[in-house]
Amino acid sequence: MGVGIIGTGWVSGEYIRVFETHPHTQVRGLVSRDKARAQAKAEAMNASHCRPYDRLEDMLADSSIDIVVICTPHHLHVAQAIAAARAGKHLVLEKPVALDLRSLRELQDAVRAAKVKTVVSFVLRWNPLFELIKAFLADGVVGNLFLAEVDYLHGLGPAYAQYAWNIKKEIAGSSLLTGGCHAVDGLRWFVGKRAVEVCSYANVSRENPLHYEYEPNSVTLVKFEDGTIGKVASSVECVQPYIFNVELFGDQGTIRNNQVFSKRWTGQKGWAAIPTTLPDSGDVTHHPFKDEVRHFVDCILNDQESHANLEDAALTHEICFASDISVREKRPVTLPL
Repeated sequence: MGVGIIGTGWVSGEYIRVFETHPHTQVRGLVSRDKARAQAKAEAMNASHCRPYDRLEDMLADSSIDIVVICTPHHLHVAQAIAAARAGKHLVLEKPVALDLRSLRELQDAVRAAKVKTVVSFVLRWNPLFELIKAFLADGVVGNLFLAEVDYLHGLGPAYAQYAWNIKKEIAGSSLLTGGCHAVDGLRWFVGKRAVEVCSYANVSRENPLHYEYEPNSVTLVKFEDGTIGKVASSVECVQPYIFNVELFGDQGTIRNNQVFSKRWTGQKGWAAIPTTLPDSGDVTHHPFKDEVRHFVDCILNDQESHANLEDAALTHEICFASDISVREKRPVTLPL
């Protein structure tokens, strides 16, 4: 299957690498506003069959391209994804897929009409710690959850190439949308229930040294249908190394990242630490894109929907949108929107 990629930034390089090494795919197109930049990126990644484009519609007209990967700044995702869906291309969508509910619904409508496969890059679902936690939860190691906390703390300062646009509200959206949605999705993934209410607070530091146009720090509380309470703290202004915390409290035990305590493990005196790969870096080379791509290609070949498809990701985005409404209107927000 041919792959076309929109965008030449940091994350696009990872997609080029993994699609080029997958036995069933080949990167055949790369779109940039500057065709020379697309050509240089393809050459740097040794994508010898990749054609550079400076117009999306030209790449979408190529019948040899079956999958389109969207890894441009956030505000461009919806229009590009709708165009690709209408051209009959399967979609890999970087998060957030949309910055508002209306645009999200338009994208969902376009994908349903086109009947194309989608995967939204909540890539941590393939992180080894996430997979380990899901196995523990399925086996009842900590029993039934009643409280869950997942936090995204990632100071996106000038050292990051995306900083110039990440501080702009019309492009980044909010603390949750620009990065904290990974934690929101992790919360949903672990709790496994439908969210019914959201209440949030947000702020910016007193001096706002990074010049954010929105409140880059938020705490969001989520009530799930079975009464489980969830919390997501998200900060893209913090001054510290990257931290992604997972704490899950059940009636038979607790999971704290890779540490587990369980009543089922008779005689346990302290935390059991499981050696595994943690989601402890914001570097895209640390993320399991290879496993995400392998999963998505299998979904296409077997005509199956991904567990991280657009319909599922819309539920994560609704929590993010509800959080923004709660902050703005100073009230809890009922889901679905």
